[in-house]
Amino acid sequence: MHEHLRRPPLPARCLLLAPRCVPGEGAPAASMYGGDEVSAIVVDVGSHTCKAGYAGEDAPKAVFPSVVGAVPAGPANDGGSAPSAADGSHPPPRKLYTGIAGLGYRRDHMEVVPCMEAGLVADWDVLEALWDHALRERLQVDPREHPMLLAEPSHNTPAVREKTVELMFEKYGAPALFLAKNAVLTSFASGRPTSLVVDSGGSGTTVAAVHDGLVLHKSVLRSPLGGDLLTRALQLLLQHQGVQVRPRYSFKRQEVRPGEFEAVAVPAPGTTASYAAFSQQAITADVKEAVCRVADAAFDEAAYANVPGSSYELPDGNVIEVGSDRFKVPELLFNPAGILPGVPAGAELGLDGAGPLAGVASLVLDSVNKCDVDIRRELFNTILLAGGSTLFSSFKERLEREVQEIAPQTAKVKVTASSINVEKRFSVWIGGSILASLGTFQQMWLSKSEYEEHGAQYVHRKCP
Repeated sequence: MHEHLRRPPLPARCLLLAPRCVPGEGAPAASMYGGDEVSAIVVDVGSHTCKAGYAGEDAPKAVFPSVVGAVPAGPANDGGSAPSAADGSHPPPRKLYTGIAGLGYRRDHMEVVPCMEAGLVADWDVLEALWDHALRERLQVDPREHPMLLAEPSHNTPAVREKTVELMFEKYGAPALFLAKNAVLTSFASGRPTSLVVDSGGSGTTVAAVHDGLVLHKSVLRSPLGGDLLTRALQLLLQHQGVQVRPRYSFKRQEVRPGEFEAVAVPAPGTTASYAAFSQQAITADVKEAVCRVADAAFDEAAYANVPGSSYELPDGNVIEVGSDRFKVPELLFNPAGILPGVPAGAELGLDGAGPLAGVASLVLDSVNKCDVDIRRELFNTILLAGGSTLFSSFKERLEREVQEIAPQTAKVKVTASSINVEKRFSVWIGGSILASLGTFQQMWLSKSEYEEHGAQYVHRKCP
């Protein structure tokens, strides 16, 4: 277990919030949920992946995509993993397949349905299917026996929070629940009560200021620039170069001569467009993660024209060389305009109507300027990185340099990120693991009895 999990970070934050959130009724909760016999479950449903595991551990036990395969109830389906059915009443009835195994098996008429849109829950049936898969299939726990700490977006809405509480108590019967903001959990993972969190995930980038363990809502800014957009951009660039990314289900390797194989197309007429796109983007995302890196300075087409290429072998055996595009794609995070010549970015990247987009450095400056003057210096000095899109090589150094250029001259800019990619990718979940295992936190749970007495609205008081 990592060192930062062995020490109890920021107990003052819990003590700070406890009087405000638990007015005189915290002691019973501490005796009910504290101790080592029953550990809490931490679940972080992100826009790209879902993470779940036990509080106190240093990494989630279950990590799988935050999308499901939805097949209309009518057509018969062969093989595959057992579906996780949702109880929603939304027509038409669907059979939902979750997890890597469920999505990896191609089925006729199977649509890929995301759980999140713009960082918020868009399909509650899908969310329930993800919870079922995480708790009952992957962790194999009974939700009625474990308190649940759920990570939520920093810009989450009151209606979504209340619906989450109702589902977790009414359907899953959890004994206690706590909703924690992503930015706060990232701060906990780094052991800091005050910070500016830059969380760049699949569906976008969110910048939020945390002060004394609380998110300053006026500082929360969000951009649609994230990992999914970068993947689509790389896919477009490869298409313009004539590179065909073929999903694994669309071909089979056939031996033409001893020791020599070639890919032969396999017809799959029942494949939906969403499943084909999902399969292609999964391969392109792996290419992106393997070869792309952030340029040390603003990307210049001429300067990088002769940069050595990086090779990657596609599943069908073709080897591609990615040259300057491996710097061009991550540049979208810092300079969204004019990076993809000849490509109508708004239409092809799904940004129609998004308006002018700001780079990450501009988001940081705007977020800090929305905060009180007396904490801006500390925020500039404590910028934390989280999310899979911050894993690009040189991301930290580039962001620090660009923020320093536009920040006030008196500000000392420091960007902090873990040197371990697993900690950076799972920083939200790790923060929840730390928080839920603290002894001082046990009085802060929203118990089922409190929910039954006060209703779902009470979550806004217990979980600020």
